[in-house]
Amino acid sequence: MKVISELLSHATRDGDGVNISRVADFRGRMFDPFLMIDELKSDEESDFIGGFPPHPHRGIETFTYIIKGGFEHKDQMGNRKVISGGDVQWMSTGFGVIHSEMPVADNEGMHGFQIWVNMAAADKLRPARYQDSVATGLPVLENTSGASLKVLAGNWVLADQSAASPVGPLASDAAVADIRLSAGGTARIERTQYEKLFVYIHTGSINGYSAGQALLLDPQQAIEMHTDVDSGALIFSGTPLREPVAHMGPFVMNTQEELHQAVRDYQAGRFGAIDL
Repeated sequence: MKVISELLSHATRDGDGVNISRVADFRGRMFDPFLMIDELKSDEESDFIGGFPPHPHRGIETFTYIIKGGFEHKDQMGNRKVISGGDVQWMSTGFGVIHSEMPVADNEGMHGFQIWVNMAAADKLRPARYQDSVATGLPVLENTSGASLKVLAGNWVLADQSAASPVGPLASDAAVADIRLSAGGTARIERTQYEKLFVYIHTGSINGYSAGQALLLDPQQAIEMHTDVDSGALIFSGTPLREPVAHMGPFVMNTQEELHQAVRDYQAGRFGAIDL
């Protein structure tokens, strides 16, 4: 695979003091249509116990994937669900949502992601949508070379096997998969139908790159992965929007005036409220 550029995640905090590692592109120059990848990975309860109390969003899709641990999700649409290890949750926020994600107490620690996908200008004010994989599960593809690929969003092929996620479709043809390689494992994946392709390594090391690195790839070349240790990475692909991005906190629109209107609508209660 051809690596075009590299980006290292940086430590930050969000919600009620939750420690996360973040890769962000709010200028739309590197990962369009993806805006942000937040990784929460800790065995220390103090790093995540505060969770994410009620807060709003507009103009984006939030995609949550939990590897271990869990969060209880609530939103103003009446959805209330525990998202735990192996599951995903998708919210196409459109006009607006208010939601909370609070950790479920256990002894596993926490490892998960929240991914932001930008929405096209024409869709940013449509009604909100919600889905998760709790009832359906997610398909897993395997090869004979020590690789398995969990299909989180979109359509994927591995070793002449194909599968589609039951969740979505996400905006901008966004697709996400979690690939795992055992020590000595290899994998080859082609995504030439997409303009944007990158990986984020979350465990071990792959092709000499370490956990916490995001690698922007040439989509016209196959992804060829190998490792000497048990490793994992998220693979992202999508179609760039190439639209102006105006970002302020939980809102992503196309102009500053649209951001100000989002704030006014939220303050006026037009997003609704969570029934606690």
